[in-house]
Amino acid sequence: MTFVVDPAAYDRFMGPFSRPLAAPFADFAGVGAGQRVLDVGAGTGILSTELARRLGESSTTAVDPSPPFAAALEQRLPGVTVFRAAAEALPFEDSGFDAALAQLVVHFMSDPVAGLTEMARVTRPGGVVAVSVWDHAGGRGPLSIYWDAVRELDPGADDESGLAGARAGHLTELLSEAGLQQVEETALTVAAQYATFDEWWEPYTLGVGPAGGYVAGLPAERRSELCELCRRHLPEAPFELTAVAWAARGTA
Repeated sequence: MTFVVDPAAYDRFMGPFSRPLAAPFADFAGVGAGQRVLDVGAGTGILSTELARRLGESSTTAVDPSPPFAAALEQRLPGVTVFRAAAEALPFEDSGFDAALAQLVVHFMSDPVAGLTEMARVTRPGGVVAVSVWDHAGGRGPLSIYWDAVRELDPGADDESGLAGARAGHLTELLSEAGLQQVEETALTVAAQYATFDEWWEPYTLGVGPAGGYVAGLPAERRSELCELCRRHLPEAPFELTAVAWAARGTA
C-alpha cells in the first residue's frame, strides 16, 4: 500500500504514537554510533529522525515509495540520503548496511517476505534486521478504539487485525521465512496525550491509511454517527491512550 496523502496529515494521524515508538524500537534493534543504517518505508522521517540523532544524518539512509513522503523527508532531514523505492526492490548493493529497520511498514508491504528478504540482502552478515507493527489483532494498537466503534456501526467492516505482523508471533514467522537467524520478538508500549476529543478524531477525517479511507467513504450522516460512537468509547478529555507494537529482530 502506498500512502499518497499529505505528509502533514500522516504526521497528525500516526505521529502521536509513532514518534514515541522510534527510540525504544531503535534501542531494541541495537542502533548505535558508528553504524550505517537503512530506514525502510521511512514515510515522513519519524524513525529516520531518531536514527540521525544517534548516528548522524550522513550515516542514515531512507527509502519510501511515496513521492510526497520522500519529499517531506528530504526537507526534514536534508543530510539523509533518500531513495524512492518499495521494500521489495531496494536499490542497494548486497551487505551495504549494518542494520535495516522498518517501523510500522511490514503490514503494508505488498509481499512482506520479499521485503524482509531484501532488507536481509542489503544488511551485512551478522547485522540486524528489525521490524515493528501495531498489535491490531490483540486490540492494543492505537486504532483499536476506532475499529471497535466501526464494528459497532458496521459489523462486516474490514479492520487491520488480519494484516501481516499484527498478531503475536507473526513477525517472528515472517523474519524466519525470509532467512533471518536468531529471531527475537518483544512488545513495546507507548502513550499519547490528547487535550480534546476533536484532537483525536479530526486526523481520522484526513484519508490516511485504511482507517481514514473508511471514514472518507462514509456518507455524512454515517460519519457523524461513527464520530459519536468513538466519543462514547473514549475517556473524558483530556486523556491518555497507550498502544502496543510487536517488534522483532534477526541477524542477516
